[in-house]
Amino acid sequence: MSDKQKTIKKPVSVSGKGLHTGKEGTLTMVPAPENHGIKFKRTDIDGQPVIDAHITNVVATDRGTTLGLNGYKIYTIEHVLAALTGMGVDNALIELDMEEIPIKDGSSKYFVEAIEQAGILEQNSFKEYIELIKPISYEIPEKKIKLEIEPSDHFSVTVVVDYDSRVLGQQIARLGRIEDFKAKIAPCRTFVFLHELEFLLKNNLIKGGDLNNAIVFVNKKVTQEELDYLADLFNKPRVKVKKDGILNNLELYFDNEPARHKLLDVIGDLSLLGKSIKGHVTAYRPGHQVNTEFAKVIYNHINNYAYDKRATL
Repeated sequence: MSDKQKTIKKPVSVSGKGLHTGKEGTLTMVPAPENHGIKFKRTDIDGQPVIDAHITNVVATDRGTTLGLNGYKIYTIEHVLAALTGMGVDNALIELDMEEIPIKDGSSKYFVEAIEQAGILEQNSFKEYIELIKPISYEIPEKKIKLEIEPSDHFSVTVVVDYDSRVLGQQIARLGRIEDFKAKIAPCRTFVFLHELEFLLKNNLIKGGDLNNAIVFVNKKVTQEELDYLADLFNKPRVKVKKDGILNNLELYFDNEPARHKLLDVIGDLSLLGKSIKGHVTAYRPGHQVNTEFAKVIYNHINNYAYDKRATL
């Protein structure tokens, strides 16, 4: 794989609803010069403010990662950032005519397809890497959460999810090479437990959601009447619970698709460090809040101890 920076060859757009706002909008990825990095532009606001996709601009992690600057925000950025990282794109301007990234099917697939449609252009400057000389970890023992990065000559990720749920159980996902992101990780959709879905619906928090952009795990007894009500809310045919505790609204691409999606989120959130990573990441029970806190720990370690001149952020 080339060590040169890359951008896309031409602008390309993805349209759809935001998961939480329900607003229709369009995201357009635009080529950017060397050393530009990834930036977002709110084209729906006077002055069209630009926000760097950087860990220092994270302002919220509730049901997704949110960037903010001077009062302006961009919600649910992790799936498009994971796609850019997975496809090796270092420099791009992401223009957005609403405040939230289109959710599509809850994966990175549509963004990967858009990048392929645009084409990838190799640039002259070399990539800059975050490289470590010793492991860095972040842990919340009482929640059984631990994230660690160890020195390596390339980027790889292992994720373990275990939420004490009978229907989900423990799942493990591994990505040994970022080049495998498109085939093994990009199509994997987000997941939610039925009780979480009910809470989100009652609190008007997923206006753009439907039963095609999330795997729904049912971890309690539920009547068909309740399922029919849920289907009616999403304007879908009647649904039922399959024997493995998942709604029959969709079929899994992989047995461990939930863990693979969590791995996707880890990649998207850690991309907020702003540079490619050389290291093996292991994440036990990750989530957007701990992913971004872990990124801040890495950022602070590198700034405070200057492991290597190439690791300076």
